[in-house]
Amino acid sequence: MAEKPQPLHVVYCGVCGLPPEYCEFGPDFEKCKPWLIQNAPDLYPDLLKEAEAKEADKISGQLQSTSISDGSSASKPEEVKRLPGGKVKKKEKQEIIIEKVTRNKRKCITTVKGLELFGVKLSDASKKLGKKFATGASVVKGPTEKEQIDVQGDIAYDIVDFITETWPDVPEAAIYFIEDGKKVPAV
Repeated sequence: MAEKPQPLHVVYCGVCGLPPEYCEFGPDFEKCKPWLIQNAPDLYPDLLKEAEAKEADKISGQLQSTSISDGSSASKPEEVKRLPGGKVKKKEKQEIIIEKVTRNKRKCITTVKGLELFGVKLSDASKKLGKKFATGASVVKGPTEKEQIDVQGDIAYDIVDFITETWPDVPEAAIYFIEDGKKVPAV
């Protein structure tokens, strides 16, 4: 009678969760390198040589540096947020864009975009705008999948004063109108 096969013991990377053979194809091979050097040095012998060379360079650099630090630490460069695929995420400009859209010849809708960038809850802002101007106001998703406030009626020029009075964190210089497809400052 044949012996039962015994299960294999597979080691997984402590950083990415892949088997060590596949770490180099994983999402962040640079973060896996220290773990691989410590736990699986036979799989990547070139990593071990590279780590020893870096350590030797670091020690020689410390010996060569003769400057005395005054206790202040060097400022670390800001980490850039990266999206999948290595694309860099851009920071959005803090600005409010007010746009008037005409529908059915005489009816207008005033759209307010960007209020959430100043820490304003859009649902609360929508209620306040609706009460102030006695119109319907709602939070909707715009064409760019970002939320915006739609207010019924042409209140574009009155809304600037209301926004700056109600939310003092919003500077008037950060409010823009879109007229004829061009962005115009509200000031």
